[in-house]
Amino acid sequence: MTPESLSNQPSQAKPPKSVLRENAQLVLVALFVALLLRLFVAEPRFIPSNSMEPTLKVGDRLVVEKVSYRFHLPQRGDIVVFEPPEQLLQFGYRKQQVFIKRVIGLPGQRIAVRSGRVWVNGQPLEEPYIAAAPTYQLPDIQVPSGTVFVMGDNRNNSNDSHVWGFLPIDNIVGRAWFRFYPFDRIGFLQKT
Repeated sequence: MTPESLSNQPSQAKPPKSVLRENAQLVLVALFVALLLRLFVAEPRFIPSNSMEPTLKVGDRLVVEKVSYRFHLPQRGDIVVFEPPEQLLQFGYRKQQVFIKRVIGLPGQRIAVRSGRVWVNGQPLEEPYIAAAPTYQLPDIQVPSGTVFVMGDNRNNSNDSHVWGFLPIDNIVGRAWFRFYPFDRIGFLQKT
């Protein structure tokens, strides 16, 4: 056969129904994979309040990774996204709402706020990330097992553990990992 005779052969194209079925299957598989990734690996989140300023601003868009806390506990300085604990549900928040705060105290540690500083186990924290020094006091308390103490970086405008108590570790959805919007502040979030 010559090349010319090959071009005169009728093409063996798939019937339109077969192409549509394959495309539909591909879309369903892609949606299933995206759902699995969102449920178990990472999800996008939007910052709705100024409680984490200056680190995170209203309107920032983040990727929250959900894998690392399956292998280790949160660490001081991690910025975590969490479902409201029972205390916040009693204040009228919904279970579907999520909050974002910085982990300050780990199980067994002692936390206090005095003289405009946060103290952990009797030592003042160096906190270059906060908006302003706290203007309130918190007596020395110990973080119970299975919980963490969280605070917003905007210390004086944050509904956090100094108001409602300890956060059960089981309520943590994941760790704020990467800011993808606005574009001029894109990047990984540091513990500092």
